[in-house]
Amino acid sequence: MTLAVWLALVPLRLLAALGLRRSLILVCLFVLAVTAFGVAEDLGLLDPPVAAKPGRPARPSRQAPPSDAARADIPTRYLTLYRQATRRCPGLSWSVLAAVGKVESDHGRSPLPGVRSGWNTAGAAGPMQFGIGVGRAGNSWAHYGADFNHDGHTSVYDPGDAIPAAACYLCAAGAPRRLDRAVYAYNHSWTYVAKVKQLARRYVAQGGGQR
Repeated sequence: MTLAVWLALVPLRLLAALGLRRSLILVCLFVLAVTAFGVAEDLGLLDPPVAAKPGRPARPSRQAPPSDAARADIPTRYLTLYRQATRRCPGLSWSVLAAVGKVESDHGRSPLPGVRSGWNTAGAAGPMQFGIGVGRAGNSWAHYGADFNHDGHTSVYDPGDAIPAAACYLCAAGAPRRLDRAVYAYNHSWTYVAKVKQLARRYVAQGGGQR
């Protein structure tokens, strides 16, 4: 009991030894540090995605089937790729990947710059809009891009490479356990996160999905 009281009084003794001015400075620095920590965590800066290029895909887990809306909106090739890519991130719903692909490029159908060639104003390219090192979007493709479809070429514009790379990115960023954080890391906007999750729910048949 005496030890507990002594330990409880240590901070007060430290403050008294430092004096009022130094104590105030110390408290301000502590508040700033806590605030900076919270902001950095929200931005995903404290635990950045690590390079994740699994050599062998994991065994696929049971996934919810596509809804009628998904089959009507997603091109057959893309739907197949979304569903296959989840093997690289066990537990991640294919519908989340599909929702990202929808928001980023309308499943590769968007006519905007950077989808099929070049890059957009942020320096992002391909159907999943990876940063390629020419703008503020960074160079995530250098970490996650690979010849996933084994055609002898690695291309950010090829959905066969880009979609599995997106699954690896989300997995490294915390998906599926910390899905919101992972999607936020992909595109730093909570509005984006909400839109992706809304689309993901729409893409799975009733009773399926991922919260």
